Amino acid sequence: MRTWLIAVTALIFLSGCGKEVDEFNKPAEYWYEKMVTAVSNGNLEKADSYFSSLQSEHISSPFLSEATMIMAQAHMAHEEYLLSEHFLDEYIRRYATPEGREYAEFLKIKAKFLALPHPGRDQGLIDETLRTVDVFKKSYPYSTYLPLVKTMETQLQLARGVLNEQIAQLYERLGKPKGSAYYRAIAPVTWINSNEIVYASVPWYREMFEGDGTSSWYDFMIPKTRSVISMDDNESK
Repeated sequence: MRTWLIAVTALIFLSGCGKEVDEFNKPAEYWYEKMVTAVSNGNLEKADSYFSSLQSEHISSPFLSEATMIMAQAHMAHEEYLLSEHFLDEYIRRYATPEGREYAEFLKIKAKFLALPHPGRDQGLIDETLRTVDVFKKSYPYSTYLPLVKTMETQLQLARGVLNEQIAQLYERLGKPKGSAYYRAIAPVTWINSNEIVYASVPWYREMFEGDGTSSWYDFMIPKTRSVISMDDNESK
């Protein structure tokens, strides 16, 4: 009886391995359909695997252009923005027509923009995205996507302005007027009255650690008297 159970288990195991082994050397249509089905089911790990099989077995397949764009948009929909940019870069490098390139460049800006749910945490990405926006506007001055790009640009400029103001206020609390002036001079949003800006509300569980943008929970720990360490270089001399 024990020998029979071992034999059945081994047979099932080998049968399963056989199915995995058979998953190669398939037509391009097979991998494309498998990939699309996996994307539809929300299984991007499988979809990535099927895409890799399509790309490695059918390097010149006409399905690859559309498959690459599908994977880029699927990863963006699942908030996997770095992977989305990877597929968009691959699409631009290998498959894009002039029209397709314009659309892919727009999607790259969108991916960077959506990757900033909390702008105060990634000042570098804000600056990088704004540089990408400038390149897009110069490259495609009549693009149909320009209104959307400009809308994102406006929000990014406001986010950068608010962030710089928060940093400037922090330097003020630390008794560093030069640092405060420096951040207030970085690309100020001069076309909007700062008094009219409605700051985003910070959830209580983030406010506990990050503050509300004007002060922080550790504000009481910052010395009220200015020391030599907290002075600007010119003032300490």
